[in-house]
Amino acid sequence: MSRIGKKPIAIPAKTDVAVVGNVITVKGPQGELSLTFRAENVTVAVADGFITVTNKDDTIESRALWGTYGSEILAMVQGVHTPFTKKLLIEGVGYKAELRGDTLVLNIGFSHEVPLKVPAGLTCAVEKNAITISGISKEKVGQFAAVVRSQKKPEPYKGKGIRYDNEVIRRKEGKKAS
Repeated sequence: MSRIGKKPIAIPAKTDVAVVGNVITVKGPQGELSLTFRAENVTVAVADGFITVTNKDDTIESRALWGTYGSEILAMVQGVHTPFTKKLLIEGVGYKAELRGDTLVLNIGFSHEVPLKVPAGLTCAVEKNAITISGISKEKVGQFAAVVRSQKKPEPYKGKGIRYDNEVIRRKEGKKAS
């Protein structure tokens, strides 16, 4: 049994939730998000200020999707009220980032700049060695942050690279002089 799927999701004030067929749409002060779910596996109902997700049968696929859709709908409801943010730190001599229009340009030790187009619905802010990515979709924010980090993953000897704000890099000891 899914513990996440069992919990009803409370609908806050100033939020409209509509279920039409197999599409759920959540509108709030920050924007609008929609999700297409598999109607043959789960049922989504809105009643009395709560969203409930129930599975139709007891198959492995239905049980897996029950909790998955529950957590995705919860993230949608939270996102339309307060945007999700991820903060990335750039460490290394000469490493920097700048925002040119809707393109994030990274100078991270290569012979060329690395341009990354910021997806629609997300905003980026760059301050010194920190990149802040925010948006109403938790999935898009996390995916773009992962793409930025993958351009230069932090290495364990000097700690150079791009890492998440709360990420801890285990440092290794270098060669020893004999």
